[in-house]
Amino acid sequence: MAKNENLNLKSIADSPYNFHNEEKGFYRNKSGLTEDIVRQLSEDKNDPEWMREFRLNALKIYNELSVPDWGPDISGLNIDEIATYVRPNTKMQTKWEDVPEDIKDTFEKLGIPEAERTSLAGVGAQYDSELVYHNLQDEVAKSGVIYTDFESSLRGEYADMVKEYFMQLVKPKDHKFAALHGAVWSGGSFVYVPKGVKVDVPLQSYFRLNAKGAGQFEHTLIIVDEGADLHFIEGCSAPKYNVANLHAGCVELYVKKGAHLRYSTVENWSKNMYNLNTKRARVEEGGSIEWVSGSFGSHISYLYPESDLVGANSRAEFTGVTFAGEGQNLDTGAKMVHLAPNTSSVITTKSISKSGGISTYRSAIYIDKKATGSKASVSCESLMLDNLSRSDTVPAMEIHTDDCDVGHEAKIGRISNDAVFYLMSRGISEEEARTMIVNGFANPVSKELPLEYAVEMNNLIRLEMKGNL
Repeated sequence: MAKNENLNLKSIADSPYNFHNEEKGFYRNKSGLTEDIVRQLSEDKNDPEWMREFRLNALKIYNELSVPDWGPDISGLNIDEIATYVRPNTKMQTKWEDVPEDIKDTFEKLGIPEAERTSLAGVGAQYDSELVYHNLQDEVAKSGVIYTDFESSLRGEYADMVKEYFMQLVKPKDHKFAALHGAVWSGGSFVYVPKGVKVDVPLQSYFRLNAKGAGQFEHTLIIVDEGADLHFIEGCSAPKYNVANLHAGCVELYVKKGAHLRYSTVENWSKNMYNLNTKRARVEEGGSIEWVSGSFGSHISYLYPESDLVGANSRAEFTGVTFAGEGQNLDTGAKMVHLAPNTSSVITTKSISKSGGISTYRSAIYIDKKATGSKASVSCESLMLDNLSRSDTVPAMEIHTDDCDVGHEAKIGRISNDAVFYLMSRGISEEEARTMIVNGFANPVSKELPLEYAVEMNNLIRLEMKGNL
């Protein structure tokens, strides 16, 4: 890939997310991607033999695959200038007071400890390539729920389960950046919810990329067993630099018979970030998956969560909002794969673009010949805030049975001047009026989030409207 472009980025001094720490005492591997680098990473992480071989095979696949040429241009990303592993100067802690002060200060500013105390059953906090803090409430642990850092899961009681499921939904051969992830993954979480257990309070992982010119490749594996129920929240942020950073994480979700999983994400990557994340769920008979996604920040995004409905009467819903501002090209959407009878899926997305931002929505609906009686609905709305911005919708549907019900609706519009005038006549400034209208447009997503995260998303919209993200 080409040499990293020097990203000409507008100052965001007013953003509460734009701060970073010096890498004092940190370990950073050599930039680039070679067999020696992958072997050294595997040795540093004390991988079991099967994982070392997996990494090396994924590297081979990475070198054989081409860079995607159908989406936004990512020629400004040069893997030879990306450090794939940056280890902070601490081991993972289970007590907040044991986390080093500079890292603790970062997460305090982001509100993680407060959120844990008030609304979460468990928290994992990752800083660069490693988790620095992980904790699970005693009453949740007593129910048999496993929530741990991914490295620990490779050697613990559930090691065989992890080996069985790891990168089976998202395979390295799926695309070049899935292969990259398989070669250099680090950090992330493993969650197992036993049969019939309902976790009433959400679990959360938060990923902070502090290092300049680095990548983050966390792996999240969640297995919700038969009849169980879980809400998992993922948050991400990074400071802004004038060189490229890379995020190529992977999320694999297994929803067993009659189980339910809600997976909520509020992403706020900096605008020098290439966000090439892969997320996929497998839903068995009578199970259901709900995706709730707020996507902000990043220079370029390729992000299309996929739900594979493999069991009869399984269901999937995706609700998302994307905000593309100056210098951003966000290519996002969702994919629903119906492989069994009487399955159903609903996609509802909102995209906002301003100051020349480009927002592209891609949906893909696949209905197999065995998926008789299935239903799929897609609704995407785009709001452009000026004449400089662009919004596109690229739907795809592949249907192999007549016994199904599929619908698609798309709308593109602008903020009504009459609505702005009405609010201004009530004493509201024009800027605040426009922000209120955009918040209302994004409400279908924010109302699905816990209160603390709905407030964060509304704040991100306000910062975007001011050009401070």
